[in-house]
Amino acid sequence: MKVEPQPTPDRKAILPTGSGTTDLHLRQRTITPISTDAVPVIEAINVSKAFGATTALVDVSLKAYKGRILALLGDNGAGKSTLIKVLSGVFPPDRGELRFQGELVNFTNPAQARQCGIATVFQDLAVCELLSVTRNVVLGREPQKGIGPIKWLDIKSADEMARSALHRLGVRWERGLEERGINISGGERQSLAIARAMFFGSSLLVLDEPTSALAVRQAGRILDHIAQARDQGQAVILITHNFRHALSVADDLTVLAQGRVAANFRRDEIDLDELTDLVARVG
Repeated sequence: MKVEPQPTPDRKAILPTGSGTTDLHLRQRTITPISTDAVPVIEAINVSKAFGATTALVDVSLKAYKGRILALLGDNGAGKSTLIKVLSGVFPPDRGELRFQGELVNFTNPAQARQCGIATVFQDLAVCELLSVTRNVVLGREPQKGIGPIKWLDIKSADEMARSALHRLGVRWERGLEERGINISGGERQSLAIARAMFFGSSLLVLDEPTSALAVRQAGRILDHIAQARDQGQAVILITHNFRHALSVADDLTVLAQGRVAANFRRDEIDLDELTDLVARVG
């Protein structure tokens, strides 16, 4: 009996289940080129950073634009974590400059970056475990009521703020808002942190490994939330080791290697195999 050969799947168009809630061919869309007159939300220009004799960043330049996701990729030790801490005001650069909405900025602490609208969600610090969902959303911006100088938390207003924040991101929260952070899953923590950042007017979301150690379904939901943040006009910088996740949502990709920018691509200029080979070569 003659057996007909089976067609080989197009690996450029299809990513395995687990890269999100849908395969890449369903997520694919036309990637619009960046307008020549578009002003980046954040721009790093020839940024360098060293810690003693260890050089972490060397002349790194990148741009993140409104309504686009920039995936920042690279092997361990490539400089990704240092770069996002520079963008977030944790570390000042030794050389180079940062521009926010075209204006030169010199962040000396994270509070200054937050005032500009830069919200960073770190992998292990997304929520305060001992606080409720509501308190995590309004943390630092708690609505108050009271008499004269005596003030206390307006829990009703706080609950309304929490519901609005989650609804805006499309999060279906089935738990009670009084649930403590320690009792919610990793995916729920990331969703909560992203919703909190967007609700309070962030213009740039910096997400550090948001899908790391998450189950397939949870990771897919987080990718959906990230795409929705982009579609609502956020500039997003996504740091991830998962190339499938990056390719499923990103508009632009920057590869770091040994503290330098090794390559920049638009999403439709590279596929999974090529990206994997590139990072393996330059890492």
